[in-house]
Amino acid sequence: MSDNIQTLVTGNGDQPRTLVVIFLRGAADGLSLVPPLGDDAYHRARPLIRLSRETALPLDGFFGLHPLLKELLPAYKDGQMAIVHAAGSEDTTRSHFEAQDYMEHGGLAAGGWLGRFLRYGSSTAHSALAAITLGPTLPESMRGAPAATAMESLDQYALSPDTDKLTRQLRRLYEMQRGEIATAGRETLDALARIQTLRTTTYSPAHGAQYDTDAFSQRLRLLAQLIKAKVGLEAASVDLGGWDSHFTQSAVMDPLILQLGRGLGAFYRDLGPAMATTSVVVMTEFGRRVAENSSFGTDHGRGSVMLALGGGIRGGRVAGTWPGLTADILEGPGDLPVTHNYRNVLAPILRRHGAADKLGVIFPDFQLNALDI
Repeated sequence: MSDNIQTLVTGNGDQPRTLVVIFLRGAADGLSLVPPLGDDAYHRARPLIRLSRETALPLDGFFGLHPLLKELLPAYKDGQMAIVHAAGSEDTTRSHFEAQDYMEHGGLAAGGWLGRFLRYGSSTAHSALAAITLGPTLPESMRGAPAATAMESLDQYALSPDTDKLTRQLRRLYEMQRGEIATAGRETLDALARIQTLRTTTYSPAHGAQYDTDAFSQRLRLLAQLIKAKVGLEAASVDLGGWDSHFTQSAVMDPLILQLGRGLGAFYRDLGPAMATTSVVVMTEFGRRVAENSSFGTDHGRGSVMLALGGGIRGGRVAGTWPGLTADILEGPGDLPVTHNYRNVLAPILRRHGAADKLGVIFPDFQLNALDI
């Protein structure tokens, strides 16, 4: 059977768009991921751990890309990846827990911003597979979603083999009933049937894409399979943790940068035309101190970098305003300031996913100034 199964899970013809949020937990150093090569202050602040013009991949004459992210260059050159530097939230605690919590809740509101998007800003007819976390637990950003599932493999979304009779009886019961409970029951059984079909179908990534064997890459592989199978997936989250690089930063970050570049690069290649209706956002709770420390690492800072990929993105550029790294610009003990609030990066993407008139609900008590990406 073909991987591109066309049976619909919901009555709305499935959601044509999927939003993917990749969270780099541990505060990823944006100055390493996308170094400002044209800023002399960057080179002075990091004499031992900086990336040189000869090492980094050139982007626009000022910024470069970490060489281990080379698999993302095709998306950038295709105009389907935009980079936003000096990005983050207004939280100034520099605490991983507090900053992540604040960012995932979209401020001080109850529930998560993704949960509010799914409840108020997206389709009115949700699939049982509308929201998925590829991992063991749901993130705070999905709290409050009408339905959300955490899974690490298709095997975790299945009934035991000896429940066929019960499933048939439940389907007959739900088909006889009306109302939200009956609808949810039918859609859940349809989703289970779809997953069962996917479990018994060999998935072959398209366009020569090759995923590595690490957990992050394999989760993106599964995500690509679900998107192409049209299961009604509206939002998905994937974590890549471990970015807290106080000591020997290169040893900590390089394996993670490689996973991010190869995994996301394979995902972009695998989806091919389906990227036109897929948006990917890469974010982290805060960045690192501009100056390197005595342990060849960097301490907690403020501004970092966000990546946005997919259909409708005005890519091939580093968007927004670069504040610079001179002493009069740096914040607190020497941090890159946040000049682009993460909500202003997410807002134009959420508009493309049908939430234009619900942004005030998704991000309450915040005056949006959406970035043009």
